Amino acid sequence: MNRKGGMTMIRYVTAQQVEIDIHEMKREQAKKYLERFLSSANGNVREVTVIHGFSGGTVLRDMVQKGLKHHRIKAKLRSFNPGITILELN
Repeated sequence: MNRKGGMTMIRYVTAQQVEIDIHEMKREQAKKYLERFLSSANGNVREVTVIHGFSGGTVLRDMVQKGLKHHRIKAKLRSFNPGITILELN
C-alpha cells in the first residue's frame, strides 16, 4: 500500500508494531484504507500507530477515534501527540 509518488504509508516498527500515515487522505479514503489494512494484517501485529495529523482539523482524528470499527480493534488510545491515535489489536 503506497501513496502516490511511491512514498510508503505503512512502516513496520517491529513485527508487532506498525505506523500508518493517513494525514493527507480524505475521511472515507482513510477509513477504507485502515479497514483494508486491519483485515489483511498479520496476526502478530498488536499495535497500530495511526498518524492522522491535527492542524488541518479534526475529521480524521474523529474518524479514527469514533467512527472506525473493526473486529481486531481491542482499544483506541489517545497519545500525548494530538496528531496520533494508537490502536491496540486482538
